[in-house]
Amino acid sequence: MAYLNDYQYYENDGNAPADANWGSYQFVSLAEIVNNFLLMYDGNHSLVNNEERYKILFHAKRAIQELNYDAFKEIKALELNVGTELRFILPQDYVNWVRISLFRGGTLLPLTENIQINTASAYLQDQSSNILFDQQGNILRPEFSELDFDRIRGTARTMYMNQGAMFDGLMGYNFNGGWYFDFSIGRGMYGLNTETANANPTFNIDKKSGVITFSSNMKDQLCILEYVSDGMEGGIDTEVTVNKLFEDYVYAFIQYAILNSKLGVQEYIVARAKKNKSALLRNAKIRMSNIHPGRLLMNMRGKDKWIK
Repeated sequence: MAYLNDYQYYENDGNAPADANWGSYQFVSLAEIVNNFLLMYDGNHSLVNNEERYKILFHAKRAIQELNYDAFKEIKALELNVGTELRFILPQDYVNWVRISLFRGGTLLPLTENIQINTASAYLQDQSSNILFDQQGNILRPEFSELDFDRIRGTARTMYMNQGAMFDGLMGYNFNGGWYFDFSIGRGMYGLNTETANANPTFNIDKKSGVITFSSNMKDQLCILEYVSDGMEGGIDTEVTVNKLFEDYVYAFIQYAILNSKLGVQEYIVARAKKNKSALLRNAKIRMSNIHPGRLLMNMRGKDKWIK
């Protein structure tokens, strides 16, 4: 990141948005990493010599992706309203989910992942159950399967403790997502599976289709998806950044990846590059952990609680 004066940092030179440069100095861009590597680590008197820029760019992206999967503790959050089809399209840079919540009454209510199948593809069939094809020989498919229709209409039964539960209306009643019973829940629900004892809506992630599907009581509700990104920011090299604490690790990763894929490089050189890469990653993780004495003290004080 280039050095900025105070006006450029706080007001972005009068351009919109004004907050474009806030906190930017803690990061270095992908383009800068590639340029710095070519200047400082690639040359006739270096272990890496005369490598094409596209190879260095490829390995730099792989290093940043690996950091986003593992070392970085940065979680993105996206808010969307769940419509009548009861699905939430995954963001373009989605890799894995951290938490999915219902936002209601100013509170985030964590949702439970539904381990039951609640969505499926289907084929169109005739009255004799024969599969139907179009003129090109492709199977005809409906927009929704019967399983999907059941979920969308809210008629599908579930083993979870919500409005679609198998015992809904039999032993108690559900009001605003909460279950109430006319007798002791301990006696009436003996043997209840606590994994499914959740009155909130449930979800299931269909990775192949790129959507999250929800139970019927999630209709017209706000969903908050917290997820891990690959950090590629749409493939724009100037917008892909990495924390400066990991800058040396990225250089070491590129160097190791190039040496490891080259013919004729002595094994001890590759092993040394790998060891250096691992050491720099370990050091950067320690720096990034932010272990402050105040936080440790809070955790230790929590051990002194009396359990009644």
